[in-house]
Amino acid sequence: MADVPPPPPPGNLPPPGGYQPPGGFQPPGGYQPPGGFGGVPGPYGGMPHPPNVPNYLVQAILVTLFCCLPVGIASIVFAAQVNGKLAAGDHQGALDSSRKARTWAWVALWAGAAWAVIWGILLLAAGSGSG
Repeated sequence: MADVPPPPPPGNLPPPGGYQPPGGFQPPGGYQPPGGFGGVPGPYGGMPHPPNVPNYLVQAILVTLFCCLPVGIASIVFAAQVNGKLAAGDHQGALDSSRKARTWAWVALWAGAAWAVIWGILLLAAGSGSG
């Protein structure tokens, strides 16, 4: 029969309740994730992820290039603020900047469409007058 080591003496067992750091230190409330996202727990109960807030940066750039430059720039400014506010933990500020970016993107789109219609009417009027 193989030699089986004897069980450890009763004084060498770990303390009940698991590992205790030296000095009796206990962090308050258990483990806290670094960074303090303030988000919702992950799908499997893991680390929390930041809340999903759209920044509308792509839409802002497109309407700036193709529709209305001045209003599109305002949309880009607000769109660029969203991710920074989320990183700082300012969820309400990120939502506010997201809404403003979306609003200014729509204003730029409608301003560009109105400008195109006016320009088309002027071209038609100029073309019909030359006879």
